[in-house]
Amino acid sequence: MKKAVAKKSRIGVMILSAVVSLHLAVIHEPGHAQAADAAPDLKLEVSSAILMDAATGQVLYENNADVALPPASMAKMMTEYLVLEEIQSGKLKWEDTVTTSQHAADTIGSGQLLALNETLSVRSMFEAMSIYSGNDASVALAEKVAGSEEQFAALMNETARKLGLSKDANFINSTGLSRIDMGKYAPKNLQGETMMSARDAATLAYHILHEHKEVLEFTKVPSKKLRESDKSPMINWNWMLEGNQNNPNFRQYVFQGLDGLKTGHTNEAGYCFTGTAERNGMRLISVVMGAKTEPKRFLETAKLLNYGFNTYEMKEIVKADAEVDALKTVEVKKAIHTDVPVVTESALSILVKKGVKDEEIVQVGEPAAEDVRVAPVSKGEVLGKLTVTYNNQTYDVNLVAKDDVKKAGWFKLTLRSIRHFFTNLF
Repeated sequence: MKKAVAKKSRIGVMILSAVVSLHLAVIHEPGHAQAADAAPDLKLEVSSAILMDAATGQVLYENNADVALPPASMAKMMTEYLVLEEIQSGKLKWEDTVTTSQHAADTIGSGQLLALNETLSVRSMFEAMSIYSGNDASVALAEKVAGSEEQFAALMNETARKLGLSKDANFINSTGLSRIDMGKYAPKNLQGETMMSARDAATLAYHILHEHKEVLEFTKVPSKKLRESDKSPMINWNWMLEGNQNNPNFRQYVFQGLDGLKTGHTNEAGYCFTGTAERNGMRLISVVMGAKTEPKRFLETAKLLNYGFNTYEMKEIVKADAEVDALKTVEVKKAIHTDVPVVTESALSILVKKGVKDEEIVQVGEPAAEDVRVAPVSKGEVLGKLTVTYNNQTYDVNLVAKDDVKKAGWFKLTLRSIRHFFTNLF
């Protein structure tokens, strides 16, 4: 027994003299919800559809959402995304000029406004693509960015993987035209056809809205002249735009708060539409593919969006810099006072069904790893996380030190270690 006590005493002395190194705090990134809530049969007359919360990516409704289909001009969302990436990086400026090549001038389908060797600004070309769905403008921009449309399409495929689109998402051009419609300009080194699922289209829209929300300044425009000298303006193919409320031709399709995003139509694809609308601080993304008629794609979109806005609401779960009942304090080693108050690093609001009960939203607090919780600690340093679970989806918020936490002096640490030693011993 004496030998055992002596051995434990030596261990205690070693503990008292050990040097504990500080480690950087681990940052917990918020979770990204993806699964769909249980939803009624909306009896949509389309091949596939999906409804997504634009803030979190939470799927509110889906039907055949993972079936890869021809997206037609909805593929131009990727062209828009890549052009906006070039603008953001400074490699391209809105005032830069783009000259129409023979390929661009020859491109069939929507658009056909550009003449061979005509020069317009990047902004004008982008307007022709985003407002009028101009295939010619899309090709011209693709060539400006990548040198050729085929090289640009390869970049589209590379970006699709980066953004988390499905393995079936495939691009062969900047426009969404089929290979046969491209004629002699069909790519030689890219296989298949342009294909996307409804989920792919919604995911792409999600990234555009999060990273380049300025796209809405273009897509919300009901009509605009490409050149001041033009007799007629380009008419946006999106009949649902809120800006069309005074247009007698489109008034019956107008949806409050809708400001984008991209229509599409070919014989193979049918009528497609990726829409987005915002009401009361809540933005939704909808996708319908394979509608039989042009009006039908908008009527079915209205069903989707009405379901979302009528059924869900944005609920603030926690405020920023707030104490939470799930974890008010965490233990910090070597601190003067080991129980350290923590608060939320940021606010969290999630989309919930209207009338949800508080007990349906579960909050669990968890301290960070022990080697992170060592004094001194700066105010705002991550010491734990709050996990919020609703409808089988999880969302994380960092819990941070409310104030600076000073390291205790040597004498206090020594007394504390001795106390812990004898507490463990007996």
